[in-house]
Amino acid sequence: MANTLFHKVWDTHTVRRLPSGQTQLFAGLHLIHEVTSPQAFDMLRQHGWRVAFPERTFATVDHIVPTSSQRRPFLDVMAEEMTVALERNCREFGIPFWPPDHENQGIVHVIGPELGLTQPGMVIACGDSHTSTHGAFGAIAFGIGTSQVRDVLASQSLALDPLKVRRIDVNGRLNPGVYAKDVILTIIRRLGVRGGVGYAYEYGGDTIDRMSLEERMTICNMSIEGGARAGYVNPDDTTFAFLKGRRFAPQGAAFDRAVAWWRSLASDANAGYDDRVGLTAGSIEPTVTWGINPGQSVGVGERIDGDARDEAFAFMGFHPGDRVAGTKIDVAFIGSCTNSRLSDLEEAARIVRGHKVAPHVKALVVPGSRTVSQAAEARGLHEIFRSAGFEWRGAGCSMCLAMNPDRLEGRQICASSSNRNFKGRQGSPTGRTLLMSPAMVAAAAIAGEVVDVRTMLDEVTA
Repeated sequence: MANTLFHKVWDTHTVRRLPSGQTQLFAGLHLIHEVTSPQAFDMLRQHGWRVAFPERTFATVDHIVPTSSQRRPFLDVMAEEMTVALERNCREFGIPFWPPDHENQGIVHVIGPELGLTQPGMVIACGDSHTSTHGAFGAIAFGIGTSQVRDVLASQSLALDPLKVRRIDVNGRLNPGVYAKDVILTIIRRLGVRGGVGYAYEYGGDTIDRMSLEERMTICNMSIEGGARAGYVNPDDTTFAFLKGRRFAPQGAAFDRAVAWWRSLASDANAGYDDRVGLTAGSIEPTVTWGINPGQSVGVGERIDGDARDEAFAFMGFHPGDRVAGTKIDVAFIGSCTNSRLSDLEEAARIVRGHKVAPHVKALVVPGSRTVSQAAEARGLHEIFRSAGFEWRGAGCSMCLAMNPDRLEGRQICASSSNRNFKGRQGSPTGRTLLMSPAMVAAAAIAGEVVDVRTMLDEVTA
């Protein structure tokens, strides 16, 4: 019987159907960090439980870790306490842990793929909303709450409601200056921030097929921002080439056997979907959010459309008919689990080279992991950014959610490559966030205002 990857993986990992109507799913990989795990470990202790499969759980610090200096003890007392707690919990329960000074440290959704922990056909769980990132490999990955973190630690399984599957096809060639970030922002704008509720999103079409794994990760990362519980891309030769030789991936003949199985998991050609949506890649512009959720966006050349009574207009200071282009920015942030990988930094550096950050702009580049940082430095990208006036920081979540010293102040406006533009998301209750691609952030940092990166690409290619 023809089926989707989602249903194949779901059925393979089903432990049992629960009286509630939910399914108990076995999680092949569990990733934890310092923010959502402490209470889960405390609950284990209260019940006298152990971790069922400690070898299937991996821990790092990312959310609260400072990026300006990662020397211990941290100046931020809470950050130090949470890091110490994670160290203690991992030591007590036998869980592998990568502390701030370890070569594998980084944002959990960056290090999982780069270490080969993330593999096709897995059910993956993590106490973080953007766990859907791992779906880029043909996995079904769920962000979970603290009580579910406890459940996975104790039983290596979690209870979930069945989902429908929506296929989203993107076909055609993206124009220069248009990136994966623009694709997913356009999808969310079209379908809405609640359009995916009750669904898993399967991304496909020849545009997606041509994308690198890093680009696919950007798209899957923001599935949750469209309301979807998960998002994934079918595994293919690009997936297998990315995984080959990585530390935790199968090796030698075992890898070849794994590829044969992974390939069989892809959705069948005649699989049925609960809904299908299509987009034409050539119609997508560099996209910028103007409001207070990721669905409130426009192409950089468009005017904002909407009801003037919408609270987003009052909060952001825009009016219907305004353009986002030309909006003065105060801060430029390149980073987050959405866009902090090597290819993101390379593209931003291509825009930055030979330019200077506008005098009134504070600009930060925060690599997603120590591995990304080292690879970027080996290519001299850190010198390009520093010469332009960017700060080159240590690995971490940084300004994405500001659970660390990297925060907006007052009514500052930030051009950000992160994933959420909610009120207060970047640390200031009145701060304003404009989401865009890393290349667009780089262009805004140089211009001091939101500009169409394509005008700068003309200079780069001239």
